[in-house]
Amino acid sequence: MDLSANVRFLGSHSPRRVSQSLRTVAGSWHSADRPIPREVIRMTVYTHGHHPTVLSSHTWRTIENSAAYLAGHLREGLTLLDVGCGPGTISTEFAERLAPGRVVAVDAAETVLEQARAHAAGRGRDNIEFAVADVHDLAFPDDTFDIVHAHQVLQHIAEPVRALSEMRRVCKPGGVVAAREADFGGFTWYPEPPAMADWLPVYSKVARGNGGEPEAGRRLVSWAREAGFTDITFTSSAWAFATPEEREWWSGSWGGRMLHSTLADTAVEKGHATREDLERIHQGWQEWAAAPDGTFTAQHGEILCRT
Repeated sequence: MDLSANVRFLGSHSPRRVSQSLRTVAGSWHSADRPIPREVIRMTVYTHGHHPTVLSSHTWRTIENSAAYLAGHLREGLTLLDVGCGPGTISTEFAERLAPGRVVAVDAAETVLEQARAHAAGRGRDNIEFAVADVHDLAFPDDTFDIVHAHQVLQHIAEPVRALSEMRRVCKPGGVVAAREADFGGFTWYPEPPAMADWLPVYSKVARGNGGEPEAGRRLVSWAREAGFTDITFTSSAWAFATPEEREWWSGSWGGRMLHSTLADTAVEKGHATREDLERIHQGWQEWAAAPDGTFTAQHGEILCRT
């Protein structure tokens, strides 16, 4: 089935148009419309925004470095919903592994989806489609996908339990709902330049001010239980950066977004930091990157939930 005409939609479409467009994705959507009331179609406030300093991290992500805990469940012919897909690097790899199965990848921002479509097209994928969607109110019938996946999504939203409940609803019986989230409270780095000390406190204030939870990784099991899951497997893994090239790239991404991203703008607007503070934090990141013995560990929690 050609999904191209059925999945793409923008926030300006009516609620019923959204429901009708998506109902054909799996090729067997014959249930009644589930029109989403306009008052609940809301765009999540994404703390980081989509500045190049942010996207450099997102486009680095692969199944191997960001979804290895799910890899054993990926089989040819399965259908998968990727929630919060960003620029689509993980989504496209899912499509490669599941072919001829289908992948639907959704995000709250249409602008980043254009990049995702281009990436998938460049890899020759014709079994993946992209759409704007709200994880709190997914416009899919019950029991649609074999796998529902989210990476670094639940930490940014005010209702993670509701989101997991929706992910559970659209997953087929016997399927898998998978989520991986950073736990900023478990991040470690060495050395610890004094100028870098305010980085995490500033980020945490901005994230929580936007309704998010930067320590989401440790809360996943609790959220999943509240969402109705009973068969939950929890694991943990980390990103590690230590080589000169890795330190330069990671500091460019995180140090850079302390100056140029939506995160930086919000920190100043809400009074969590001044531009001078952010400049100092940026310098701290550069000091860390220049240390020949510098290391950084970014801890994550992961859940596999059977439906």
